[in-house]
Amino acid sequence: MPELPEVESVRRGLVGYLPGRTFERVEVLHPRSNRGQLAPLAGLLVGRTVADVARRGKFMWLEFEGEDRSDSHRDVLHVHLGMSGQMRVGEVSSKHVRVRAKLSEGLELSFIDQRTFGYWLYGPWSKIAHIAPDPLEPAFDVVATARRLRRKKSAVKVALMDQTVVSGIGNIYADEAFWAAGIRPTRRASSLLQREAVALLGAASDVMGRALAVGGTSFDALYVNVNGESGYFDRSLHAYGRDGEPCDRCGTPLTKIVVGGRGTHYCPNCQK
Repeated sequence: MPELPEVESVRRGLVGYLPGRTFERVEVLHPRSNRGQLAPLAGLLVGRTVADVARRGKFMWLEFEGEDRSDSHRDVLHVHLGMSGQMRVGEVSSKHVRVRAKLSEGLELSFIDQRTFGYWLYGPWSKIAHIAPDPLEPAFDVVATARRLRRKKSAVKVALMDQTVVSGIGNIYADEAFWAAGIRPTRRASSLLQREAVALLGAASDVMGRALAVGGTSFDALYVNVNGESGYFDRSLHAYGRDGEPCDRCGTPLTKIVVGGRGTHYCPNCQK
């Protein structure tokens, strides 16, 4: 699933095209991609002008002109990429186009989603009000978040991926953050010292910042940015997907286990 760096790469791409443009036509080509919408999406979007493209964690939305951004009940277009969603600008040819839109000045926007776990859903912003701030937000409070993390009784990897504690961190960047911080992901979150929790969140922020600088992580064609380009952070991974390979820090073969139902990669020697 696209995580914070991938979603932010897509958001930045869309910001270059969408603000100031008005929806002129919207076609929903697969019902799952607009599931839960009570009225036809075209009737809700046509005539609306995009003011901005925003994001928190893995969640992205389009803001519209005429809406008060301080109002949590303002209407937005929630765009969730799911496992394989892509927001592509310009003409695209794919049998997996699920939503197609035309905006003013001839701009075409397509939502491609092979696995159909993603969606476009028009509704109040409050739908995601429970999502916690992410480490790349200017107002992110690392000390307070570390305290919330340490209140969890679960394995610390499960707690770190809890989007109500801290958002944006998924399986890839969790494994990388644990490796960078030298912390074993199976530890109980409540066993962490405050300085360890702060260091872990700092490692997550650092690794996601570096991933964002190269467009995120692409293992296949399912994740690309708005122009169809892949990210290159897979070349810099130290833990995720490297079970059996030598640790880049101590040379010990990396181990893969399951934590919270997710494949988890770590070094049994230098992650304590």
